[in-house]
Amino acid sequence: MALSSNEIEVVAPNLKRRLSGVTATIARLVPLMAREMGVVATGPGLPPDLPHISLLRAATLPRDRWRVWHARRNTEMLLGLALRHVLRRRYRMLFTSASQRQHSAYTRWLISKMDHLIATSEKTASYLARPATVILHGIDTARFCPPTDQAALRARLGLPDATLIGCYGRIRHQKGTDVFIDAMIQIAAAHPQAVGIVMGRATEKHQGYERGLREKVKTAGLSDRILFKPEVTVDEMPAWYQALDLFIAPQRWEGFGLTPIEAMSCGVPVVATRVGAFEELVKHGVTGLLVPPGDPAEMAKATGQLLADPNTLTSMGKSARPDMLTRFQLEREAKAITSVYKDLLDVTL
Repeated sequence: MALSSNEIEVVAPNLKRRLSGVTATIARLVPLMAREMGVVATGPGLPPDLPHISLLRAATLPRDRWRVWHARRNTEMLLGLALRHVLRRRYRMLFTSASQRQHSAYTRWLISKMDHLIATSEKTASYLARPATVILHGIDTARFCPPTDQAALRARLGLPDATLIGCYGRIRHQKGTDVFIDAMIQIAAAHPQAVGIVMGRATEKHQGYERGLREKVKTAGLSDRILFKPEVTVDEMPAWYQALDLFIAPQRWEGFGLTPIEAMSCGVPVVATRVGAFEELVKHGVTGLLVPPGDPAEMAKATGQLLADPNTLTSMGKSARPDMLTRFQLEREAKAITSVYKDLLDVTL
């Protein structure tokens, strides 16, 4: 049911048509937060059942009360400032940052105009010139859960009865897919039971990169040991984690990165690089192992260490699930953000 203007308290803009991490975050969080407050999204590329208003309506909401404009991109910060200072809409400006690099002068200027900041990790917060509320991303732990019958699941997905090691996400140099391939070539020689799975999509710009990886696997004679699978829809993803024995996150750079916590929520331990928020997500030696980025030898070494010690591998998987339930439930993230909204709306300007 559409909200009336006086019921709308928060507007979350999405100014990008193509699916992205930001779009997925808005799609996950808005329905949960809308149970407690008048939260709506605006912009293209969002699910049709999401609480939503048009950009025109967002720009013409009555000036009778303060509302929150929750931006996650530069374009959204700029639009919010235009609505507030040009069209005189009464928006309190909130920005969530996931970036872990020095911001440009333009971005720093936009951030300086915000009323409050959220950072998706402590490391992200360290790149901001102003204090921020740190709120880690969460996931739907009810959907991302351990399998009830892994053997039957593998059969349904057409996967072999082997030690399955996955690497999921966009296929590109930044994501370190080549590091995973190089590490798996080493692992395959030492662990004949191991099978690697690469699943994801290479955009047009990165299709040559993917072809090179496929050719490298073919040349190594490992086309039946390192499998390339097409990208699946979001609702199918839990099954692909549940089928694994180990997940590898080989990124060279990452803002936050949900794949490790999705895997761990399914009871799958993780070998991840020390980039982005991964050092905050993976408890080294407890729920997985952390290795330097861009180093296939170290990745192969850590992976081989776990494959050679099935008890530790199992123990890490069992530790991972309760850790995700404690720290990374989507409801926790939604509640923390809602608290920030309420604090902003409680401020009298």
